[in-house]
Amino acid sequence: MNIDVKNKKVLVRVDFNVPLDAKFKITDDTRIRAALPTIKHLLKEGAAVILMSHLGRPQKKLNEDGSINVKKFTLNHLVSHLSKKLRVKVKFADNCAGDSAKKLAKSLKAGEVLLLENTRFHKEESKGDKAFAKKLASLADVYVNDAFGTAHRAHASTTTVAQFFKKGKKSFGFLMLKEIENANKLLNDPARPLTAIIGGAKVSDKILLLERLIDFANNIVIGGGMAYTFIKAKGGSTGNSLVEEDKQKLALRLLAKAKKKGVNIYLPKDSVIADKFAANAKKETKYSMRIRKGWMGLDIGEKAQKEFAAVIESSSSILWNGPMGVFEMPAFAKGTKAIAKSVAKATKKGAFSLVGGGDSVAAVNQMGLSDKVSYVSTGGGAMLEFLEGKQLPGIKAIEG
Repeated sequence: MNIDVKNKKVLVRVDFNVPLDAKFKITDDTRIRAALPTIKHLLKEGAAVILMSHLGRPQKKLNEDGSINVKKFTLNHLVSHLSKKLRVKVKFADNCAGDSAKKLAKSLKAGEVLLLENTRFHKEESKGDKAFAKKLASLADVYVNDAFGTAHRAHASTTTVAQFFKKGKKSFGFLMLKEIENANKLLNDPARPLTAIIGGAKVSDKILLLERLIDFANNIVIGGGMAYTFIKAKGGSTGNSLVEEDKQKLALRLLAKAKKKGVNIYLPKDSVIADKFAANAKKETKYSMRIRKGWMGLDIGEKAQKEFAAVIESSSSILWNGPMGVFEMPAFAKGTKAIAKSVAKATKKGAFSLVGGGDSVAAVNQMGLSDKVSYVSTGGGAMLEFLEGKQLPGIKAIEG
């Protein structure tokens, strides 16, 4: 972030899309904490900092009369917490591109912080609208994008706004730089063997990632609901497990491609199965290829945990994206937790480990292992697309 910001107003796109409870209290402030180094640096360098972010999807959850649910999605919920973290009284504009934002931004002095209202209260945000982006840009002299979690969205505040700042007046924040640097450690000449652990519900969500991984990984460990599409494609009985029938040919093609390239693909040998999709379901452990009718695989079993652990713990580079089972139900979270421990163990031995994607990040955080892995990404979808080899709009807008 080599730009002069002294006595300048700096517009910073952060990702403050944090989870809130029923009383609008923050339940996990990881994303806020991740943005603090950039904000504190700008303040130290003598800037006046204007923060903008989205929170949730207010346009998809409107009130019955079609109006925005301000009470639920306002960023005002974050002001007090952010003020404590920065030790600066954070000002708040109740509209990100209206008169209050203009007035408060104009009077903002060096060392002060202003938080703008939710950018997604405006339909123009997700459309990447130029006129809306120009209004945002008019508030400041310099633009800094530190929102890796939304870098894959060509939105007004993440991408279009950068057009209104000349070279030398726009930059990445420290978090963005860290995310790019750590992803590149896996993509460019990683220490080998490289093991990718891929979980989640559907193969269709991870097709491009799997295709790309077969080109550069040594081992691919597959868990979660998506494993059963591969197991059924190989002739296994999967009972009522989640299977994408139309993706079985693709699964076989991916397995054949991996074999041809000498990439080892590991599927769970056994599964924790249940008679219904519920926390209180009856459960048993059976071979994944032999799940009977009426039962479904909801987690990896102990044999799978041991085999996966052996692969992970003998790796020099590790990527983990997605859970091994229905992690939100404690009865089916053991597999994901076992993987988290193995990744931490491998890291302790000297492996480089990158964890990205909601539930895998949640597992590492819940178990207090976030400082026992090399890097925890703040961007699930963005990290996925970056690793797939896509050029992210939010990155391209700064790099040109």
